[in-house]
This record gives sequence, structure tokens and C-alpha cells, in this order.
Amino acid sequence: MKEERLKKILLALGALLTVLFCLSPFFYMALTGLSLHPDFLLPDRPLCITLSHFHTVVASDSVHFVAFLRNSLIISTASAVICVFIASLAAYAITRLPVPGKVFLMFLVLAVSMFPPVSLVSYLFKLMSALGWINTYQGLIFPYVAWTLPLSLWILISYFAQVPKDLDRAGLIDGCSRLQILVKIIFPVAAPGIFSTMLLAFVFAFNEFLFALMLTTDHSARTVPVGIALFEGLYGQIPWGEIMAATTITTIPVVILTLMFQRRIIQGLTRGAVKG
Repeated sequence: MKEERLKKILLALGALLTVLFCLSPFFYMALTGLSLHPDFLLPDRPLCITLSHFHTVVASDSVHFVAFLRNSLIISTASAVICVFIASLAAYAITRLPVPGKVFLMFLVLAVSMFPPVSLVSYLFKLMSALGWINTYQGLIFPYVAWTLPLSLWILISYFAQVPKDLDRAGLIDGCSRLQILVKIIFPVAAPGIFSTMLLAFVFAFNEFLFALMLTTDHSARTVPVGIALFEGLYGQIPWGEIMAATTITTIPVVILTLMFQRRIIQGLTRGAVKG
């Protein structure tokens, strides 16, 4: 009995230390944003709590942080929805229909995704300039969809493969079309996997920096990562307090989404990864 209790105590202690280790960068970031002096860890710098950095980030007209955050949310959400919808159609066709060379197609999609973004950004800039999409939402949404599509496709293929094909046959007997089967039968059954894929696509688009830097020119379409990186140019020096405050605010929506839907995310990823 004592041995079991000791194991539980050690397990709880290990889990607590792991959580503290993982969250320590976030706590330090939040404290830096709340501190009057960013170097508060020095012996001669006491920790003075203030909300001035957060107020500057949110209320200042020259920072445009609210516009950056709005752009990121709109672009990331649209990219994730479009990407998952296209990937769902492709995954259903690969796992359900007699598509010739489906294995070759899957590896071709995977090979294309391995190209580094920096090798394509110049051609992408020329294309977006020709289309007149520089500094627009669609100028970022379409590259994000294309770049996230391979990962989304592979995750959804592994998940759709676990859905019994008897459901498709039952739908066909009831007179449903393939699209109706996908929307009314497969989507509800595969909802955890679809949601987890959508969240991963959202996080990728939300954190992307290179395309957002090259394809935007001002706050009308610029996203949060680029906006925060350009804080130094606005202040003439590195404003660590404002940077950490903005980063803390930016992190909160992703953390809230992950905490709210963590069970669905884990369920979706594990069901798609385990056969049977």
C-alpha cells in the first residue's frame, strides 16, 4: 500500500514539475509584460507590477496591435476551414473511391510539402503582385491553404480509414450521393479528427511569419507575428515590455482553444493513428 502511494506521489510530482517546466516561458513572458522593468530578475531591479505595457499595446493608435490580431484571426480561421474542407474531400476520395495511383499521389503531396518556404517566396511574391493580392487577406489565405494542405490530408486520410465502409454502403442504399454521405455521415463520425486537424491548421497560419512579412505592407492585412517583430522600428529600441505584453495577449486565444477542446484533439489524433 505504501509503495502504491509513493508511486502516486512521485507521478503527481513528476507531472507537476513537467507542467511548471513547460509553462515557465509563458509565466516569464507574462511577468515581463506586467513588469515596469524588463530586467526585473537582476538584484537591483525590483519587480514592479504595471499594466502600462498592455495599455500601450491595446490602446495606442501607432501600434495597430488590435488590427494585427483581427487580421490573424480572420486569415487563420479562413485558411483552416478551407484547408480542412479540401483535405476532407481528397481524403474521402482516396479512402473510399478506386482512385488509380493513390499511394503515389499521397507521397507526391508529401514530397511537395518538403520544399522550404524561403525557396518559393520570391515566385509567390511575383504571382501575388500579378494578381494584385499584395497586402490582402486572400494573398495570405491561399498560400496558407496550400502549405497546410499536405499535413491536413495525411491526418484525415489516417482518420477516415478507420471509419467503417459499411456506413457508406448504408448511405448509398438509402439513396444518398457521395457528397451527402460525406457531409451527413462521415463528417459527424469523424468530427474529432476534423476538429483537431482544423486546430493544427489554424495554429500554423496564426504563427506563420515569412509569407506574412513578404506579402503585406501595412496593418490592413499584416498579421500578429510580423506586427510584433516590427515593434522595434516603431520605438527605436527593443521594447521588451510591449513585445511581451503583445505576445501574452496573442497566446491566450490559442491556449483557451486548446484547453477547451483538448479531449477532442487527443481523441481525433489517437483514433486516426491507431488501426482497428
